[in-house]
Amino acid sequence: MYNVHTMSSEKKRVQFRAPHQLVDRADALATVFGSDRTDILVTALREYLREAAHDDELKQEIAAAYYDDEITFDQLTELVGREEAANFRVLKQQLNDEYIDEIADL
Repeated sequence: MYNVHTMSSEKKRVQFRAPHQLVDRADALATVFGSDRTDILVTALREYLREAAHDDELKQEIAAAYYDDEITFDQLTELVGREEAANFRVLKQQLNDEYIDEIADL
């Protein structure tokens, strides 16, 4: 059911507060899998981000953040993958070109 593994890439320390009940559940699941809390949380976060990248509504929010320059192209690529990010970049350029054309016509 759960694929608990660590990635071989560089790691970054993250500290956050979570409800006790959520942490207790993560600890219990870690015990079941003979793992630790960090592995459970990393796996859960990885799966959430993977699912979010395939959710059309969320993908549109991600694209809007990119179009509004709230996230970089690299961040966009991390969220939706290289191919989808390239498509969004082309669309952003087209939207920018159309906007410039509209302003020029005024």
